[in-house]
Amino acid sequence: MTDPFGALRLDVPAVDPDPDFTTRLRARLQRALTLPRGVAVSTTAVPEAAIQDAVLGAAVPYLAVGDARAAIEWYVDVFGAEVAYDPIVMPDGRVGHCELTIGGGKIYLADEHPEIGVIAPSPEASAVSLMLGVHDAEAVRAAALARGATGDREPYDGHGQHNAWIVDPFGHRWGLSSPLTATASTGGVHHGDVVYASVWAAEPTRAAAFYSAVLGWRCERNERGYDVAGTRLNLGIYAVPDDPGLFCCYAVDDLDAAVERVRAAGGTATDIDVRPYGRISDCTDDQGAPFALTTVPADAPEDRASNVKGQGDLTYITYEVADSKRFRAFYGSVLGW
Repeated sequence: MTDPFGALRLDVPAVDPDPDFTTRLRARLQRALTLPRGVAVSTTAVPEAAIQDAVLGAAVPYLAVGDARAAIEWYVDVFGAEVAYDPIVMPDGRVGHCELTIGGGKIYLADEHPEIGVIAPSPEASAVSLMLGVHDAEAVRAAALARGATGDREPYDGHGQHNAWIVDPFGHRWGLSSPLTATASTGGVHHGDVVYASVWAAEPTRAAAFYSAVLGWRCERNERGYDVAGTRLNLGIYAVPDDPGLFCCYAVDDLDAAVERVRAAGGTATDIDVRPYGRISDCTDDQGAPFALTTVPADAPEDRASNVKGQGDLTYITYEVADSKRFRAFYGSVLGW
């Protein structure tokens, strides 16, 4: 007699699951292997203690422009930007979103949508400045101007870098900066430059030991204190117990005229003295701070004014004064700052 169970028995059919399902299942199993011991594999939940804090992204500027397609092309050609992926185009043909990588960061942009308050800026009234580091600020500025940007401020050195400003054809203001190099500077010593600085200290020997340890200064003793050897700018350390600080000597084109400007602006200036290193006048400004003026000999080495600095070189000065408005007015009158 036939066994009904045997008669009804069927072979196990080969399993052929949906490929998407197998991919998801495999990914879940791989994730399960990384879960802490004791977590049930059958759940997708991870204990709170095993969840790491989310990494927050950086702030990203989102630019509104009048013509997104033209802006994308401009930023790619002038700034070397790269389009991360195809722009999202809205049903009406406007670009709704585009992501560009530029200068190690990213920007988003889209066509303006006045109906929701997203409007491109006016070239005369940009509320935000975008800062971009480039290899050669002056060259990028020139390329931008050739492609329709505007810029009424000449490139300049400041804050340890070479700077240039433009407003692109779409109304956005950019501050371009590049590293200072020997070619980025015009070379030589110019009117208003610091050509000498000395640290005034109550105990110059202690100051010399400190800066030698910290900055590697090679301090050489002289009759008044110390000279610092090996730096591009002439530096010194002197004993001035009652007025510690930094004393600066500035170059001027016409020392006689500069002395008169000091006096006219409310400062004091000694008669010009001829010393081994040039003609010089010791001065004080209208707030009582001492400084000096000098003319630089024609054979002064240009590398003294080079912006390429090394260990221990003086690269930036901040003046802390009682009245910054008076300070700007005085040195603007005397040195043209």
